[in-house]
Amino acid sequence: MPIIYIDGKAVEAKPGQMIIEAAMDSGIVVPHYCWHPALSIAGNCRMCLVQVGSQKKDADGTLVFDDEGKPVISWIPKLQIACATPVADGMFVDMVGEKAVTAQNAVVEFQLINHPLDCPICDEAGQCKLQEYAFTHSNAKSRFDEEKVHKIKRLPFGPNVMFDGERCISCSRCIRFANEVAKQPALTFYQRGDSVSIRTFPGMQFDNAYSMNIIDICPVGALTSIDFRFRARVWEMSFTDTICPGCARGCNIHMGVMNNEVLRLEPRTNPHVNTYWMCDPGRLQTPDLINKNRLSGPQIRVNGELTPASWTDAIEAAVTIIRDTPASKVYVLGSSHASNEDNFVLAKLTREVLKSQNIDCIAHSNPEFADDMLRVADVSPNSAGARAVGIVPGNDSKSVHHLAKRITSGEIQTVIVLEDDALSHSQSLAEAFAALPNLIVLSAHTTVVAQQASVLLPIATFAEAEGTFTNINNRVQRFRPAVVTAENERYMGLKMSRWDKFGAPNDRWTHGERRDCRSAWRVMQAIAEGMGFKWGYDSSENVFNDIAAHVEGFKGMSYALLDKHMGLILNKADQPEPEQVIYVSNFMKPQVG
Repeated sequence: MPIIYIDGKAVEAKPGQMIIEAAMDSGIVVPHYCWHPALSIAGNCRMCLVQVGSQKKDADGTLVFDDEGKPVISWIPKLQIACATPVADGMFVDMVGEKAVTAQNAVVEFQLINHPLDCPICDEAGQCKLQEYAFTHSNAKSRFDEEKVHKIKRLPFGPNVMFDGERCISCSRCIRFANEVAKQPALTFYQRGDSVSIRTFPGMQFDNAYSMNIIDICPVGALTSIDFRFRARVWEMSFTDTICPGCARGCNIHMGVMNNEVLRLEPRTNPHVNTYWMCDPGRLQTPDLINKNRLSGPQIRVNGELTPASWTDAIEAAVTIIRDTPASKVYVLGSSHASNEDNFVLAKLTREVLKSQNIDCIAHSNPEFADDMLRVADVSPNSAGARAVGIVPGNDSKSVHHLAKRITSGEIQTVIVLEDDALSHSQSLAEAFAALPNLIVLSAHTTVVAQQASVLLPIATFAEAEGTFTNINNRVQRFRPAVVTAENERYMGLKMSRWDKFGAPNDRWTHGERRDCRSAWRVMQAIAEGMGFKWGYDSSENVFNDIAAHVEGFKGMSYALLDKHMGLILNKADQPEPEQVIYVSNFMKPQVG
């Protein structure tokens, strides 16, 4: 393996690596704009200029040292770009010397010549590389007295992305992403010199299902989300690591919240799942899943109408219905939208309390949604996990496909539903549900089934609870609460923006709704306790530890290990992938994961 020396530090590199890659693998940051590990090398920002050389040799090939025993370096006369210079054994790289620093400062000064002072209104402010480098690689004063070049300020590239030509530094990341990752070559440079800008080709829009990833990789504020523009500043939001529920891929994401409302989702790097990307539908549709059409507070049907009730009364009503129905006539419908923890406790309620095999869940498949990149046909986040923790019927006759017939014949009189809608299975099942004598519904949203409930128990979404999903590749991944509810307000580690945390009662941004909903596993445990069973779970981690102790595929797993290894695969908890440096586009330091 080649050994190179970066600022005096010996670094073991891989053959064929560029200097910037070898540096990143060793935790050394080379300033850059245009380079990205998932894109081809462009080399046009010049921010990564470094001095490169090798140790001098005598005529006989002997290495030369000075009087202090330090190697004498023969530097290449011109600076080299670290993103396109391959490593060689014995190479010396200087990033902090006067020549390299002067060049990097000059690049920043050059980029700032025509850059507008938009920071006070720019969505990228607070996570902008140009902003950061203006502090770390700048003379702090412009020598440019002429009029700045003005360009188009608002140009839609497609339905989701807005382009600001004056902010663009022509790094070409968006062009390369469109060509190489999205496979929709819609963007190109337009004009030349200081008039250069980016346009879509005539008659084209950049409307690919992954178009919004160019917003994330843009190192400045030239590309912004049409959906999010001017809604909040970065420092006004909290960002929580979580999992996208849009399909069974389980893309890792950051969830941005302000005033207890989800405003923004961004992809979170995970080399084992989604690498650096996420799809636009997942980004745009998930906030509405959390913010809109939500239930708050339990309800009981009285005289044909759903009426608000206390949690105690609602749980007692559910327990009464279950006790008054023969166990063989109770059916339990789990959910591939619910977490492993929720489904495990539901399966435990079915088999230990009801002593029944009447349990299944509805499959959610949309082949039109799938593509050859990230999106898959299974449009629920936890099908594999639900099955793994016990949401499987005792035999085929007890599967959900026969449920409508069994309800119609009177064989099933009570159904317990976790976070699903009968209509998503079939019209016949929806019609059968409408005729059910008893329907206990645990739901986060106002759905048709929720409106038909005898007892309606509002539950937290994945954004308000802690738990795990198991993706299409059997990878178990953890999510955390990002939105405050009446139940989780004192959850240790819950991230809140400083506005939400320190706002006063008279501040307009502190009045986001705290919904009266609970984690589904906690609701089902309360029902079990009403039936005389004491399980003693006091956190989702307790539930997961019980899963790891009793479900074969989860053995050896824990929340701590899931965090450490960015998820673990069922039946392979003892074979995690090795830790590696994680590239995060607009952060200054490589992350290890």
